[in-house]
Amino acid sequence: MASFSFGSGNAAKLLRIPLYLVGRVGTSLIPRGGRWVFGCGAGIGDGALALQRLVADEGHDTLWLTSSEREEQDAAALGIRTVPKSGLRGWWATARAGVLVVTHGLGDVNRYANAGAFVVQLWHGIPLKRIGLDSPATVQVPDVPGAPLLRRLIALLYRGAAQRIRVLPAASHRARGRLESAFALGDDRVVVTGEPRVDVLSAGSPAERRADAAERLELAVGALPSSARTILYAPTWRDGAPDPAVPSAEQWMQIITLLEQYDAILLVRSHPLGAGGYAPPLPTDRVRSLGSDTLPDVTPVLAAVDVLVTDYSSLAYDVGLLAMPVLFLAPDAVEYARTRGFYGRFEDVAGDDPAADWDALLIRLARLLEDDVARAEASARSATLSAEMHAFRDGRNTRRVYETIRTRGIPAPKGAV
Repeated sequence: MASFSFGSGNAAKLLRIPLYLVGRVGTSLIPRGGRWVFGCGAGIGDGALALQRLVADEGHDTLWLTSSEREEQDAAALGIRTVPKSGLRGWWATARAGVLVVTHGLGDVNRYANAGAFVVQLWHGIPLKRIGLDSPATVQVPDVPGAPLLRRLIALLYRGAAQRIRVLPAASHRARGRLESAFALGDDRVVVTGEPRVDVLSAGSPAERRADAAERLELAVGALPSSARTILYAPTWRDGAPDPAVPSAEQWMQIITLLEQYDAILLVRSHPLGAGGYAPPLPTDRVRSLGSDTLPDVTPVLAAVDVLVTDYSSLAYDVGLLAMPVLFLAPDAVEYARTRGFYGRFEDVAGDDPAADWDALLIRLARLLEDDVARAEASARSATLSAEMHAFRDGRNTRRVYETIRTRGIPAPKGAV
């Protein structure tokens, strides 16, 4: 069962309107300082971590707002100071911050204390599916009397929150247009700097990236056979609906047979906001779970993956930085296009014939694993797709974002020359 939907989330947001108003009054009375406060809906990672590391190295005062004991532990291991984002301490830390850095939404920090701050929205992927104000899913509410009015109110609240964003980095001019539309922001706020979260895919040599990624991956899922090829399956969120791609028992047996035949490991990463029954019907070391509870940020381990299988995830753009072959499994592509929508045509990304079920997907996967020519062709397609969406691949996206923020009036750290 899914753990979240826009409908339930928006209903809760409407009920919290009085708290937003009280918070707005409070922040108008409290002066903001020079501290940078960070939050990330996926945990200690993503672009927020990349920027926090650089900002701290530059001498700025930083603080991370957490929502779980796991996040506190992960931050402590990196030497990052934390405060729980909920409650009075989180509200005060957010209300006093000069800069707020988020990756999903203003709820990454204390949602009632962000008015008046310099908000940096790093987002968490190049949009393929429509997001924000471009998607009808964003303004979903429960089916109650007055639902159309409530949807308009949610849209107004979303638009108002988005207007607080001062800097929103884009991977390219093509991605920039999507973000401007989704957040109703002008090109003075959406800037083409590259995304900090993917710097790890460009830094160092290919051998160094793979060795570091393999070490991180083994810490998350255990030792992997050195000869085995690694396949990452990353289905995206269905806005609270069940995942239609969960394999049947018979399909699981076919998957395991293929993995054994080609000496491969399947890593299953369900979306953190949804749940999928991706447990094989029998024990096997050939299938490993790589959920967000195991590894909050998947990007640093991508260099240890050989093939990506996904549907509508932005990972399809990112892995092209590594020239990684991508296969698409999208049994609900037509319905998803109708209810959620894509930027452009899905076929422009996935090809004219994406797999509609596991039977078709396994045929294509077997060909990739056994045919060097097919694998080279798929790698070239992936690299081309990425080149269309990522303007930079020099490992300096985080630096460009930081410099952009500094030019917008954020002071240098104390003691800087």
